[in-house]
Amino acid sequence: MQPHGPGADPTIRSLISTVYVPSFLFAAGAGAVIPQVALTARSLGASVAVAGLAVALRGIGTMVFDVPSGALVARLGERKAMLVGTGLLIASLLGAVTAGSVIVFSFWMFLMGCGWAVWMLARLTYVSEVMPLHLRGRALSTMGGVQRMGTFVGPFVGAAAVAVAGFDGVYFVHLILAIAALGVILRIRDPHVTSTSGPGHPNLDVLGIARRHSTVFLTAGVGTIAIALLRTTRQVILPLWAEHIGLDAATVGVIFGISAAIDMVLFYPAGSVSDRFGRKMVAVPSIVIMAIAMALVPLSGGFWSLTGVALLMGFGNGLGSGIIMTLGADFAPPGYRAEFLGVWRLVGDVGSAAGPLVVSGLAAISLGAAALAVAGIGLAGAGLMAFRMPEPNLAARKRPAD
Repeated sequence: MQPHGPGADPTIRSLISTVYVPSFLFAAGAGAVIPQVALTARSLGASVAVAGLAVALRGIGTMVFDVPSGALVARLGERKAMLVGTGLLIASLLGAVTAGSVIVFSFWMFLMGCGWAVWMLARLTYVSEVMPLHLRGRALSTMGGVQRMGTFVGPFVGAAAVAVAGFDGVYFVHLILAIAALGVILRIRDPHVTSTSGPGHPNLDVLGIARRHSTVFLTAGVGTIAIALLRTTRQVILPLWAEHIGLDAATVGVIFGISAAIDMVLFYPAGSVSDRFGRKMVAVPSIVIMAIAMALVPLSGGFWSLTGVALLMGFGNGLGSGIIMTLGADFAPPGYRAEFLGVWRLVGDVGSAAGPLVVSGLAAISLGAAALAVAGIGLAGAGLMAFRMPEPNLAARKRPAD
C-alpha cells in the first residue's frame, strides 16, 4: 500500500514548504530555548537540582502527552492538531516570560513539552500518510536532518538573543519562529490532502494497541528504546568523561560541534539506503556503531581520542537519522495510524528518559562502567532488530528518486 493524497504524486520536494521549513523553524526555536531553561530557573531562585527538574519537565510533558496527541490528531486531523500544538507552545512561551517563581516556570516548561508532542505527532502522521513507501525513508530522514539543523543553529540565535534582551529574548525567539512556522503551514496550499481519521475506525487504548502489535513493540520497539537511550546517554557521558580527563567546557563544546557536523550531513544518504535496501540496513549499523563508540569512551584519554569517539558517535547517529520515525510510519496501521504513532513515540521517549537515569545509577560504580553498560544494551537492541524484527520495507520496489 502506498498512501498518498490526491493531486500531484508526492515527492521529497513537495514537502519543503509543508514539512521541512516549519520543522526547521520549530527546531531552531527549541534549540534556542533548551540551553537557557536551567539558567532561567536559576535566575528565579532555583537550586541546581530544581533547575535540572525544570529542564526534565519539558521532556516529561512530551512523554506524558504522546498518547493523547495520537487521539487528538486522529480526531481533529493533522492541520487542526498543529494549531492546538502551536497554541499550547505559544501559551507556554508567554507564561515562561511572565513567570514570577520557579514553580510557575516549571509548569510552563511541562506545557511546552505537551505542545511539542502534539506538533511532532501531527507532522509524523502527515508524512506517514502522504509519502509512498519507496520514498518514506528519505522523507523522514530528511525531516530528522532538518530538525537537527534547527537545533544546531538555534543555540547560536539564542545566545545572541540573551545578549540583547536577557533570558526573555530566547522565549520570544521561539515564539516568533513558531508563529512563522504556523504561518507557512496555513498560507501554503497543501498539495496532498489527507485525513488520519475515518468512519468507524477502532478506538483502541494504549494496551489495546500494544496487544494487537506486540511482536512489533517487543522487537522494533525495544530496538528504538536502545537507539533513543544511546542518543541521550552520549549527551551525558561525553561531557562528564571530558571533565574526568581534564577538558574544559569550551573544549567540550568544540567536540560536540564537530560531532554534530558529521551527524547532519548523513541524513539523505541514510534515508536512501533505508528505502533501497530495507530499514534494518540502517537501523542495525546505526546502533552498533554508536554502541562501539560508547564502549570506546573509557579508553579515551585526551582531546583527540575523545573527538574520534564523538565523531564515531555522530556518524552512527547520522546514519540513523529519522529511523525511529520511519519504522513507526511503516508499522502504523492505516485504520488508526495516529493512535499507533502516539504509542510509538512514547516508546522512544521512554528510551530517551532512561538514558540519563542509567548513567546516574551506574556512575556511582564508575563512569566507565556506565558507558560499557549502555553499549551492551545497545548491542542487545541491535541483535534483536537484526534477527527478530520483521522487515517492514519488503513490499517496496526500487523506484527512481524524486
